Amino acid sequence: MTSSGPRNVAKLIVECLENEGVTYIFGLPGEENLHMIDALVDSPIRFITCRDERGAAFMADSYGALTGKPGVCLATLGPGAINLMLGIANAQLDSHPLVAIAAQAGLNRIYKESHQFVDLVSLFRPITKWGGMVTVRDAAPEMVRKAFKQAQTERPGATFIILPEDVAERETEARPLKVNVPRDPSPSEDQVHRAAHVLASAAHPVVLAGPGVERDGAAMALIRFSEQLGIPVATTFLGKGVFPDDHENALGTIGFMVKDYANFGFDHADVVVAVGYDLVEFSPSRWNPDGNKLIIHVHRTVAEVDANYTLEVGLQGSIGETLDAIAAATDVHEIPASRHPVKDLLREELERGADDDSFPVKPQRLVTDIRAAMGREDIVLCDTGAVKMWMARLYPTYAPNTCLVSNGLATMAFSLPGAFAAKLAFPERKVLAAMGDGAFLMSVAEIETAVREGVNIVILVWVDGGYGLIRWKEELHLGRTAAVSFGNPDFVQLAQSFGAKGYRIAAAGELFPTLQRALAEDAVSVIACPVDYSENARLVERLGALEQGM
Repeated sequence: MTSSGPRNVAKLIVECLENEGVTYIFGLPGEENLHMIDALVDSPIRFITCRDERGAAFMADSYGALTGKPGVCLATLGPGAINLMLGIANAQLDSHPLVAIAAQAGLNRIYKESHQFVDLVSLFRPITKWGGMVTVRDAAPEMVRKAFKQAQTERPGATFIILPEDVAERETEARPLKVNVPRDPSPSEDQVHRAAHVLASAAHPVVLAGPGVERDGAAMALIRFSEQLGIPVATTFLGKGVFPDDHENALGTIGFMVKDYANFGFDHADVVVAVGYDLVEFSPSRWNPDGNKLIIHVHRTVAEVDANYTLEVGLQGSIGETLDAIAAATDVHEIPASRHPVKDLLREELERGADDDSFPVKPQRLVTDIRAAMGREDIVLCDTGAVKMWMARLYPTYAPNTCLVSNGLATMAFSLPGAFAAKLAFPERKVLAAMGDGAFLMSVAEIETAVREGVNIVILVWVDGGYGLIRWKEELHLGRTAAVSFGNPDFVQLAQSFGAKGYRIAAAGELFPTLQRALAEDAVSVIACPVDYSENARLVERLGALEQGM
């Protein structure tokens, strides 16, 4: 409720957050943000007390990714604010809207050496789109409005507001500003016809779809575009789900560290329609190494400059409207629709995994059983490491934002706190965090947050006693391993000590029924499953042999 009389700046900022439609704030209390915490007591905004500021920032990051509305995190000054930086940077590089609010020492002491003072504006600026420090009390409404507008405007990202403790206490009669949402322009008619001409003369066109498709709500337009023109569609890791993997034109996911199935779909492509594609995810040098493919760029923003991403046609504006316009203008007679053999390769690998009863469990079996236990709209978050490589490349995804990874920053430990935020955003869906044992122990304290708040998620830990992806790369590039092994606690007892349920998988056949049980229970659950990562080397060998045979 907006006040018409004087109140302190902290209360004004909370009113501005209510005006922006904020539902949750994730964070930790501290001495210098006490006025913000106190103002939230009388607000409908629910403050979630986290166990670590990194977890708070990851929650805000995932909430922004899933809802399209900026997730908000709050910390005190110094170490608390610095701890937010990992989640802030992840939101920035993955283009998720996030607003970080951090306390600061009073203006009366930031000009000199002072306890816990660091220059947060200078620290946050390189990893955000915009931000600043509130030094004038009546500037708060403009700064909050700008932070939210910048965070949501394409490409979305992170913004920040720094609030000195003495400014937070000052009285003001300023009021929140009206919220306005910018509208993307329609595509240029001339550029639409240029794109249509390029496609009409193409022999082997392919679509590369990224997360910008979901951000623009253009998934259905992408399906119409592919079906009308008969063009196969590959997605990036962050784009998983914007084109359903069970569609006949689906080519799979591109982004693996070596040449994977979907990459072969680009070998003979003469035209690539890059739709909502953000280069930070996967360099164009990986799918256009010779720089000779004709590229049609369809996005809400202008294209990044890259020697391997030289455009034939660039279209900026509404992605859905642009795709429909190009499809309507294109003569499709020279574009044959055909099933690509990549789909058969993906299906065969998953089928092999489904029938493999060996123990420790093969990664393909883990992926297959997770898919069988989850509904089409349920949400899985895949942490960084070998688990991400197996899930991102193999996990069939049918709807946007149902398989989340960190791919711009590619940071570990986001998926457990991210799953918490996902369940808050979509309480009616099952939510699973799939993570390695290394990432799990980096974020395990947030299990207590989930139990305390009654937010029921399932954490599936792929246990190998080491940093599996780095071991994989050491073996691949160096022929030996070093510094990648560690010990683990008893995961079942650890889960139970937090008040969660714990399960230990002792045979491959136990995994699926345990997943079903945990996902159906009204509880936070941890499932520890030993994984056989000897499959990593076998996969690289199979893909290498496949490339030689192509």
